[in-house]
Amino acid sequence: MVLDTHIRRGHPILFSLLILFGIIVLSLSAWLTARFDRFHDYTDLSERDRVRFTLFASIWTVVTAALFGALFVFHSTSSAITSIISHVVWLVLTWIIWTASAAAVTEMLGGGLNCNDVTGFNYCGQLNALEAFAWIEWILTTFALLVVLICAIIAGRRGEGYRGGLVSQY
Repeated sequence: MVLDTHIRRGHPILFSLLILFGIIVLSLSAWLTARFDRFHDYTDLSERDRVRFTLFASIWTVVTAALFGALFVFHSTSSAITSIISHVVWLVLTWIIWTASAAAVTEMLGGGLNCNDVTGFNYCGQLNALEAFAWIEWILTTFALLVVLICAIIAGRRGEGYRGGLVSQY
């Protein structure tokens, strides 16, 4: 089936992008967390905690997306770990985490900072980049979730069920 070919090609690409941008967010949030811990120069505890939550979100995504990606590529038969339902559960949870993270950072920055006219925030450029890359992760997760939901609907209509793999066994 044509969709199966797209899934086989697209899954590793999409999960690689999730990992790549997750590493970028991980780097930014880890650096900011280290600076906040060392110099205590955050504007308030909310800023520190939101950056730490974004650090958690990026670690979650990098580790679990690498696991799912490797299992999809190297696991030849359908199993509970690589099933449609496991992808849906993981993507819904990851989507919720990234929605909370990106929204929290955006709210903290008031939609973004103008670094030429900012008062009260240290690390303006890094915080703006953190916000932007958090939203990129949210977009990628949303796209992946939509694709997997479409695959789930198609698999359900074919009578394969949701415990099967993302690609058909035929």
